[in-house]
Amino acid sequence: MTHPLGWWPIRFVTVRGPSMAPALKDGDVVVIRRAAKAKPGDVVLVRWPHRPGQLSIKRVAGPGYFVVGDNQFASTDSRELGMAEVLGVMVYKLR
Repeated sequence: MTHPLGWWPIRFVTVRGPSMAPALKDGDVVVIRRAAKAKPGDVVLVRWPHRPGQLSIKRVAGPGYFVVGDNQFASTDSRELGMAEVLGVMVYKLR
């Protein structure tokens, strides 16, 4: 199976939606590092086992990659979808 980020070690990802407000807004561009190890508090790019075509930006909240959006009222996250597969860690916000 091909990794959704390809073989490049970093990728630029555009944030869509309000789930990470106020830290990240719709339209922000972030740099994701593919090989980085995620720890609680990190912002990460994830994929859901039950929604493999959907990528999301969330924050690691607990072990086993339980991830949540900063805006709990506008986020679909591990509270509904279970544990996520972390694909990379945000290392920088461009705008």
